[in-house]
Amino acid sequence: MKRLFYFVLLIAGLSSVNSCKDLTNEEGDPLLDLNPNTGLVGPRALSREVTDAGTIAEYQYSGLLLTKVLTEKGSVTQIEYSGDKISKVTFNGYLDSDGDGVLDTDSTSYTQQYTYGNLGKLTLISENRTVYRKASGTPPQPWVVFSKTKSIYTLTYSSTTGKLATILKKDGPDAGGSSFAYTDYSRATFSYLGDNVSSTLKEIGVINGSTLNAPTEKYNFEFLNYDSNINAYTLLPFEYKVSVLISTEINDDRSLILSPNNPKRVSITDLMVPIPTPVVFSTNYRYDPQTYVTQGFMVNYFYKPM
Repeated sequence: MKRLFYFVLLIAGLSSVNSCKDLTNEEGDPLLDLNPNTGLVGPRALSREVTDAGTIAEYQYSGLLLTKVLTEKGSVTQIEYSGDKISKVTFNGYLDSDGDGVLDTDSTSYTQQYTYGNLGKLTLISENRTVYRKASGTPPQPWVVFSKTKSIYTLTYSSTTGKLATILKKDGPDAGGSSFAYTDYSRATFSYLGDNVSSTLKEIGVINGSTLNAPTEKYNFEFLNYDSNINAYTLLPFEYKVSVLISTEINDDRSLILSPNNPKRVSITDLMVPIPTPVVFSTNYRYDPQTYVTQGFMVNYFYKPM
């Protein structure tokens, strides 16, 4: 699996990264006060994620609500609300859909509608996705529709802890008209140690009628040796984090965003090979005086006061 091998190669160099970029916001104010005695005091928001290559995510807010996320190659995620709950997420831009560490040359647009259950928990996401492709040639060719899909995501929660237990995706090609059938599925199953995600099992297969056939792909992501400090992603809405996890078919190495703390080790295993062999790697974190993470896994986290 390309994602497995790319992710291992990426992480191999993480613990050697010890630089921390100094950034400012649009007004020129520091995004993060690195004073070792005080740090950023009071309510805060996650502002940016930055690697040595540049900014990979910028979070924009309207008051206390996250409303827009700018990511690489000019990609934009728009977030809409009904009251204080996310009702719609729209993405336009570029994804790494095959997990090879390089953004697609194809452009992707999708709209996700969010439905909540009786207890106010997110239970269903319906999605319409279009992939656009531009043919090579001179003069530059226009974007044309390459594929369209419809998907539905069903979320379940533990009856004892209330934590997210599974995300089941069903999808199929959208050819227009009244004829449509789900043809493929993926299922992510989350396990926990305390409040932190300890593992995510990802299964992928085809749908035969209404039956989910045995998976043709199966991967296990384990998150180990958590610290007791604060994960930067605790500042983002749960529903947005789910949207990140389902943005591509296999984005489960990012399940750590659901945890309140930070794992120092990660293990990734392809369970379908004859002899499954976990690949284990680790990183060190840096923190501010309020114990929020400021650096880890090659990413620098910057905050701003709210």
